[in-house]
Amino acid sequence: MTPIAALLFAAATAFADPAAIDQTVAEFTGAPLGTPGGAAQGVDRRLKLAACRNPLSLGWYAGRRDTVLVQCPDAAGWRLFVPLLQNALAPAQAAPAILRGEAVTILISGEGFTVFQPGQALDGGAVGSWIRVKNAASAGAEPVRARIVRPGLVRLDLGTDLP
Repeated sequence: MTPIAALLFAAATAFADPAAIDQTVAEFTGAPLGTPGGAAQGVDRRLKLAACRNPLSLGWYAGRRDTVLVQCPDAAGWRLFVPLLQNALAPAQAAPAILRGEAVTILISGEGFTVFQPGQALDGGAVGSWIRVKNAASAGAEPVRARIVRPGLVRLDLGTDLP
């Protein structure tokens, strides 16, 4: 076999790692696999998705926060729809972890950094819910949507392809 043929054969048989996709989805949602707000189940190990040369693109499918769209942006890329596990209790039934107007800490994280900022909740909600918060340190800043991690703490993950 020639070196070029060997490279083509290796490229044709290289597949994306489903566990790595699961981890990327968990980082995007801020919730581990199988927990409320995280992927309902792992990516099917039987799928033979081509290895992606570029970083995966993740976003919310159709603007709803119940399914993550995972895409390989390569020319011959692919896309997956990953349904999320919803809270066992309806939001109205779940105990609120944060109340509207409450002071919160905003955890902002991205690739290689983490920042904590004081904020104020513009909505109330239970752990795992998405609420609007404003940064207390920036008077004119627009409110952002963040996920409630625990009472008093919300998380905003920054990525390259946020909706």
